Amino acid sequence: MLPGNINPRQMKAMMKKLGMNVEQIEDVQSIIIKTPKGNYIFDSAEVSAMTMQGQTTYQITGQPRFEEAAPQIPREDVAMVAAQANVSEEKAKEALVATKGDIAEAIMRLSPS
Repeated sequence: MLPGNINPRQMKAMMKKLGMNVEQIEDVQSIIIKTPKGNYIFDSAEVSAMTMQGQTTYQITGQPRFEEAAPQIPREDVAMVAAQANVSEEKAKEALVATKGDIAEAIMRLSPS
């Protein structure tokens, strides 16, 4: 742990001796971290890059929002729902996306009551 009374100039000199280089990345508009379940989106974030021993590490500071990924719907599922509910494949796919791939629920939504 470093003492709290080190001035920024001394800190920079110590980091340089250790082979560390930290720089702020300017004008960041957005950052997207993609995962299988969805995307973490930082609309406005502060980003700094720290290089030490040839490795660069990025630090993101900000508030992300999460957007769920659209489910991957197999063509066979679309064809099955379209045939069972007697609708077009386009309508079947819309129903499957709305039900997150749940075939039975998609058929129930498309079938007349």
